[in-house]
Amino acid sequence: MPTASPSSVPLKRVSTTVSKCSPWLTPLAYFLGEKFVVPSYFRKIHIYGQENLPTSGPLILAPTHRARWDSIVIPYVAGRSVTGRDLHFMVTSDEVQGVQGWFIRRLGGFAVNVRSPSISSLRHGIELLQEEHPLVIYPEGNIFRDNQVHRLKPGLARIALQAEAQTHELGVKILPVSIQYEDPTPNWRNDVKITFGQPLDTASYLPSHQSHLLTAEELKTAARRLTDDLAAQMNALSDVQRLPQ
Repeated sequence: MPTASPSSVPLKRVSTTVSKCSPWLTPLAYFLGEKFVVPSYFRKIHIYGQENLPTSGPLILAPTHRARWDSIVIPYVAGRSVTGRDLHFMVTSDEVQGVQGWFIRRLGGFAVNVRSPSISSLRHGIELLQEEHPLVIYPEGNIFRDNQVHRLKPGLARIALQAEAQTHELGVKILPVSIQYEDPTPNWRNDVKITFGQPLDTASYLPSHQSHLLTAEELKTAARRLTDDLAAQMNALSDVQRLPQ
């Protein structure tokens, strides 16, 4: 997840052109993942706090990042069969190469170069929220297999704040999610536990109740507060309980 902030120039509501969910491939992928891949690979799938998952409005899912399986598990517990909505994923530019990239782009993924993030990629995340799509961003950035929540990147908070600052009526929510696997590297017939926390209201972190472009200092201060609160919630979720035996 990149640390660069989006541009401070006004952002228009435009149709998304970078991240598209294929009308035929996306339903097929969700069906195969939900009916066959996830339930056949894992022995038990423990889901907690799913009632906290909004089914409408702009949403950022903020999961811990423990394995490549995360991007298959998250749609299983928060995708179209649960909320009626398809998820859009922010992924690294390295992951959208070749055949894999072809599939990712048609399943709602869009790329960010974490070493040199472009304004257009970050702006696209804001546009998705303005169009009230659910967006998945891993705030830790990388995969960590030690079940500890690592320092969060501020990019997620900045995208949410920039989107909300346009009107103060958008209602962007950020939902912390803890993913825990029985083994650090998930093996066949392991258990997996997914816990949803309480959503954070982005508007409450803005410095004013009036719509205006955030100054660089306002954005930095608000993003720091929001990131700290998100980290606290993610830590609490990860510590709440171990996988049932």
